Amino acid sequence: QRNFAQLRADGTTVLGPAAGDQACGEIGDGRMLEPDELLAELIAFFQPKALLGKKLLITAGPTFEPIDPVRGITNLSSGKMGFAIARAAADAGAEVTLVAGPVHLDTPRGVRRIDVRSAQQMFDAVLPAAPRHDVFVATAAVADWRPAQLSDHKIKKNGSKVAPSFELTENPDILAAVAKLPNRPFCVGFAAESHDLLKHAREKLQRKN
Repeated sequence: QRNFAQLRADGTTVLGPAAGDQACGEIGDGRMLEPDELLAELIAFFQPKALLGKKLLITAGPTFEPIDPVRGITNLSSGKMGFAIARAAADAGAEVTLVAGPVHLDTPRGVRRIDVRSAQQMFDAVLPAAPRHDVFVATAAVADWRPAQLSDHKIKKNGSKVAPSFELTENPDILAAVAKLPNRPFCVGFAAESHDLLKHAREKLQRKN
């Protein structure tokens, strides 16, 4: 411990130790970092720290808008792009907060993660935090609509062959709301389109400021 403390005081970067099962049968500090962890640490170490001192707020993944206790409206976003941006920003020296919808991805090293489920939860997590950040990257594929009413119980088939119907209401626009803040961060948005990509992307750029 004394030698490690001296190395750190001299400016040496120390990787590990990791905690977990030991060869001796005990559990605690003493394991080598896993190879993928060592690789991530080495890549991060040698990255130019172009974002040192900057704070980034990033959203990633889909949102899930419940219809009843077991069903909901969502989309096919994997969250991978947002998580990759978060990792790259952290490697470049930024302080990164990642607000993630329901995805099965490991948190990038050095990133603070906030897990949410619905668009409203993501909105509530992002808006208070946005003014404290230099850049907001809205990578999440936020559902535009949610059911106006949530059923307390699973909607069952009733034998009539008639599908249930329900009204939709619009979700809050997170990127547009952040862009309207008086002390807003620099805002980055994305447009996932099925056609007329440039036209729709430019309209979104202007509409959301």
